[in-house]
Amino acid sequence: MRGLGELVRTGRTPRILGVDDAPFEHTAGATVPVAGVVCAGTRFEGLLWGRATVDGADATEALLDLVRGSKFLPQLHAVLLDGLAVGGFNLFDLPGLAAGLERPVIAVMRRPPDFAAIDRALGAFPDAARRRALVAAAGPVHTHGPFAFQAAGAEPAEVGPALEVLTDRGHVPEALRLAHLIGSAVITGESGRRA
Repeated sequence: MRGLGELVRTGRTPRILGVDDAPFEHTAGATVPVAGVVCAGTRFEGLLWGRATVDGADATEALLDLVRGSKFLPQLHAVLLDGLAVGGFNLFDLPGLAAGLERPVIAVMRRPPDFAAIDRALGAFPDAARRRALVAAAGPVHTHGPFAFQAAGAEPAEVGPALEVLTDRGHVPEALRLAHLIGSAVITGESGRRA
């Protein structure tokens, strides 16, 4: 499997899975729908649909099960997450996902996170230490142009240019933009304004 950097340097098209949660009921223990969109570059190629628990501890396992059980895994070069969590504070184990999928996993953010505010919010959970460890394991936030991201399984220097290639317009890679729009439309009947 070619790395992201090599694909971008040689003009090949990376095939990416973009993952975002759909609108959900903000009740601890409820389920949150999770949309996964497969794109070759910026071209839509496929869709996955799964679930995780609001404020739970199953985001990593839910995504591993969803992707490893799909026909798309052999084709994927990387996985993009819309941030480090789904369903509120159900946090991904970024290095664990990268190891489990044997692919780079990149958490993309619209802006660098406020870690002090996140730490305060995590203090409300009985397993705060576990959640804080997941935030720490995701590593530093890197920036490249309009993108802020954390990466496991790929060097930041190759991730930034790859995000440019995977973005049609604006500051959100197309696979993540489509995952957001599709998730909103399935749950609410129409796509949301902000993608």
